[in-house]
Amino acid sequence: MSTFDPAAALEQLLAEYSQRAAAIRHDLGKAHAADFAEQAVERQNDEVLNALLAEAEAGMRLVGLARLRLAEGRYGLCQRCGEAISPARLQALPAAEYCLHCADQAS
Repeated sequence: MSTFDPAAALEQLLAEYSQRAAAIRHDLGKAHAADFAEQAVERQNDEVLNALLAEAEAGMRLVGLARLRLAEGRYGLCQRCGEAISPARLQALPAAEYCLHCADQAS
């Protein structure tokens, strides 16, 4: 079993979010059809794409904050209670801000 490298995991996650955001921006930049009925469908699709873009950008912000915590030596500590976040949680969610207990309380 390999050792978890938070910097590499965060870098990979940031790359995934960035690629996703770039692809969505590309799709949003495409011209709409001349037909009104097709435009209506395309506009609905744009709403979905905008929501997906917002999600990808939020993910990039979370990764940026996690990278900052890593640089400051605070990575892996819950932002609410200050306890260590379990290694399994960090491997599953490298940008996790909260331990499982605090994350459950927040939702």
